[in-house]
Amino acid sequence: MNQAGKNTTIIKELARRYGFDFCGIAKAVKLEDDARRLENWLNKGMHGKMQYMENHFDLRIDPVKLVPGARSIITLLLNYTPSEQQPADAPKVARYAFGNDYHEVIREKLNGILAEIRATIGEVHGRGFVDSAPVLERSWAQRTGLGWVGKNGNLLNKEAGSYFFIATLIVDLELEYDDPFAGDFCGTCTRCIDNCPTDAILPGKVVDGSKCISYFTIELKDALMPAGMKNQFDNWMFGCDVCQEVCPWNRFSKPTTEIKFSPLPAILNFTTSDWEDLTEEQFKIIFKNSPLKRSKFAGIKRNLRFIQASSKAPAHPDGDTVE
Repeated sequence: MNQAGKNTTIIKELARRYGFDFCGIAKAVKLEDDARRLENWLNKGMHGKMQYMENHFDLRIDPVKLVPGARSIITLLLNYTPSEQQPADAPKVARYAFGNDYHEVIREKLNGILAEIRATIGEVHGRGFVDSAPVLERSWAQRTGLGWVGKNGNLLNKEAGSYFFIATLIVDLELEYDDPFAGDFCGTCTRCIDNCPTDAILPGKVVDGSKCISYFTIELKDALMPAGMKNQFDNWMFGCDVCQEVCPWNRFSKPTTEIKFSPLPAILNFTTSDWEDLTEEQFKIIFKNSPLKRSKFAGIKRNLRFIQASSKAPAHPDGDTVE
């Protein structure tokens, strides 16, 4: 085995030891096709008010601009499927947010892997990314053989479905590269498109981010929700899992073994009244390590008022706003 092969074996063993479910590696190249798709998506305004999506366009498509001398992209998948669910009538929280903030959990793992790579292999320059920098994670996951991008825009894995986080390590180390994932196993299924509450999923594997419930409940910082969305949130207070819940591939999902993703007691036990009575001080204590911090207390309360109002009154004409 040559040195690239030995180093690849070391890295994949480290990924396994740090708890990642899948690891694939691709050669660092410029993503020309993805650049065109991203530019078209942005030009159509499908990012809504997420202005940050327009920033650092060149960094998103060229890994060398993120890590000078980059030669390899290591993609890692970490399952977050919870073993327990919320009460059926409680305001809904996306499954990925049941436990601790994945950014912190995965960042610690990536830093550990990089440190061990340097200790074992030698001086290696690299950076770890987890949904917090301009990296096209799903494109690299497909290129590293870990799955295909489904009609709902999520990466789908034949063995595990889509309930996992994608992390990326970009390094200036030559490694052995996996074959890109070949094929698309969505077939004629359109369950995600048909069941999206806000019609955000379009034909051609395009998701209009400006219409997605996750966008409204997490990314949108306006004090009021567009009233045109009234009655469409299906009781989702933070994020949305509908397109994953209806995906046939998620029948293969298994509960995560990552203890830090264990559901917070509040997520499993809070009723609507508990969420209504929650104070800002309590929110900061209970959810200090939770992804719900991204919406902040004010955002959670806004979302709660909106889904409650939606269940009690008819929709307003498009263009109005409502609490």
